[in-house]
Formats: sequence, structure tokens, C-alpha cells
Amino acid sequence: MMLFIQSTDYLIWDVVLDGPFTPLKREEDTLVPKQRHEWNDEERRRVQMNAKAMHILFCALGPDEYAKMSSCSSAKEIWDKLEVTHEGTSEVKETKIGLLNLSYENFKMVPDEDIKKMFDRFSVIVNGLKGYGEIIPEDKLVRKLIYSLPESWDSKKTLIIEAKNLKTLKLDELMGSLCCIV
Repeated sequence: MMLFIQSTDYLIWDVVLDGPFTPLKREEDTLVPKQRHEWNDEERRRVQMNAKAMHILFCALGPDEYAKMSSCSSAKEIWDKLEVTHEGTSEVKETKIGLLNLSYENFKMVPDEDIKKMFDRFSVIVNGLKGYGEIIPEDKLVRKLIYSLPESWDSKKTLIIEAKNLKTLKLDELMGSLCCIV
């Protein structure tokens, strides 16, 4: 959803994250909201961004979620509710990140698992971490995957380590190499 909104208009994404724009004017020593008839064209355009963002979000929701979000008055409010609904509170997120990190740290190929299933399982963990903002450099992912192979793969691991530059090797290339030498 984030990428879809950003590709539509990055200013709309700013409204989702920061909240709607409110045109203000100075009265004495305080700023107060302008009346709608006082807005200039630029202010009107910026206010409209919230409506566009809300429209995009509402169009992406199913009927049940729409019913829960339809009372929201800003795209930021909708987004924040969706985040809590789907990702949980900050405490829940921290717990999920901790569990994903534990899965990553303890990752090993399991008996009777082929390379593709192992890679798919690894990708789920890595993508889960990435979804929570925990990005692991590709060279570390490559090393983790190589060293997660069982002892029966030692000769194949050695072949890859000696033949490839692990600092520049991509996960997909590693996967291709592992599949070719099976």
C-alpha cells in the first residue's frame, strides 16, 4: 500500500504519515485556521491531498474494514488504525521482531528439506523483519544462508565460498548456485 500511494503522489504519502494540512493565518500573536473561502489555490490543493489519500485507502479496504475506518477524518487516522489492527501495538511489534530475530539467528536447514523450501522459509523470515524495518545487509544474509547448510553440504559450501565473492554475491545468485550443485 505504501508503494502504491507513493507512486500515485509522494505528497499524498506525506499526508498519510504526517496528517492533513490546515491553512493557517495569524491573528494577533496566534495562528488560527483559515476559513475555506480564505484559502488560496495552493492551500486548497494541499488540503485536497488528505481527501485523495483517504479515497485511496478506502478503495483498498474490504467492507468489514471500511466499516471500522469510515468514521476517520484523516488519512493519518486511517493509517494509524490499520497499523494497530494489522501489526499490533508497539509492544506486539517488538515481540514479533524479537521472534523473527530468534528465528533468523537459529535458522538451519532441517532434515529432508530441499534447497527451495529452505530458501522460501528463509525469505519469509527476512521479509518479515524487513516489513518491521529490520533490514539485514545482503552479504550477511548470504553468509547466514551458506552457514545454515548441514555438514553434508560442506564440500558444496566450500566450493561456493572459494568460487564466489560473498561480499557481492546476491541471494538469488546463491540460490541458483545451490540448486545447480544439488
